[in-house]
Amino acid sequence: MLVRLIYASRACEPIGHEFIEQIIAASSRHNHSAGITGVLGYSGDVFVQVLEGGREQVNHLYATLQHDSRHTGLTLLQYNEIDVRQFASWTMAKVRLDKVNLSLLLKYSTGSLLDPFDVSGSATAALLGELAAAGAFAARD
Repeated sequence: MLVRLIYASRACEPIGHEFIEQIIAASSRHNHSAGITGVLGYSGDVFVQVLEGGREQVNHLYATLQHDSRHTGLTLLQYNEIDVRQFASWTMAKVRLDKVNLSLLLKYSTGSLLDPFDVSGSATAALLGELAAAGAFAARD
């Protein structure tokens, strides 16, 4: 059974290039062997992450992330059983949400910055889906 889980959290330290690269590298190593794919979006001090994979694997990873000291305030935005992966090409892709086209952000958000704590999980999922279709993600893979 495949599932998609989307959550938001707040960084405990400033989000910089090196910080993100460490997260992506660790995610890619772990996710490959666990069969998990997804994307990490970030802006300001906010993370939004999509995890796709087997129910047991995704649930286990989310439980581990709840104890990760790099972020706080994990908020589950959406959890669904899925037939196909939307982010199958990436063990963990990344996207700077503050660099996304403003008109696309305004389509799904209440302001010029995406605040996943203030919009529906389905709006966040739709935005990330559009970004995937547009090739807006970067990855180390």
